[in-house]
Order: sequence, then structure tokens, then C-alpha cells
Amino acid sequence: MVHIVDENNVIPITDTIHIPLSEIGFRFSPSRGPGGQHVNRAHTRVTLLFDVANSPSLNESTKEKLLQELNSQLDSRGTLQITVQDSRSQNRNRQIAITRFVALLNNALKEQPLRIPSKPSKKAKKKRLEEKKKKSQRKKERGQDWSKDF
Repeated sequence: MVHIVDENNVIPITDTIHIPLSEIGFRFSPSRGPGGQHVNRAHTRVTLLFDVANSPSLNESTKEKLLQELNSQLDSRGTLQITVQDSRSQNRNRQIAITRFVALLNNALKEQPLRIPSKPSKKAKKKRLEEKKKKSQRKKERGQDWSKDF
């Protein structure tokens, strides 16, 4: 099992961003699915809670970027919630939640390359216009009165 939390109880996100374990909350609840009586008694589902909007470990620009990138995954107060119920072990689910948390933040903080819009080639434009003309002609022919010919 890979341990993400270092000896100082800090989770390294990037080279410059480290989040203390004290800023992350965990909520436990009974998991769903097969498992007999164990599933009804054990609280193995883990929900990781991280307050992005009020985290003292993040500078303002990082908070802005995370709030923008993770907008669909945050609640109204700016709290990120990651729920894991993959394993029957609470500890293993906690490790999985932390791993997903690190991956999610890394992905959100990654610089997106600027997209340079491309233009269609002359050949592509010509082909498109020819197809338009053919389609237009086909539709014009549909409206003709064919009873005159007989």
C-alpha cells in the first residue's frame, strides 16, 4: 500500500503545495452492497471533506483556480467532497480517498495549453460548398410538380 501522507502528517500535492492532514475532514457511514451483517454494522464508506475556499495552505491564486476548475464538484460553501466505498476496510477507503484527492487537485492545477484555432483548408471549403450545392439541388427537385410531364 502506498502511503501518501508523509511523516509530518502533510499531504504533498505539488512541489510547492502541501496540505496538512488537519485541514481534511473524514466522515464515515455504512457502505452499500453485499456483505451480510458486516455491512449493516461497520461504517466503511469514507467521505473526504476539504474546504477549498477557506484553506490557509492555499494562496489566493491557487484557491481561485481550484474553485474555478472544481466548480461542479464543490458544494455551495466551497467544500470538496470525495466519497469512497470501494473496499470493506475503512482504512483502505481512507487511503483511496486521499489518493483521489491528490489526483483531483493535481489535475485541476495543471496548466492547460492554449488552444490555437485552426482554419479549414481551401480544398475542405470547396468540398463543403459543393456538397451544399448538391443538397440544395436535391431539395429543389423534391418540390417540382411531376404531374405536368404526363
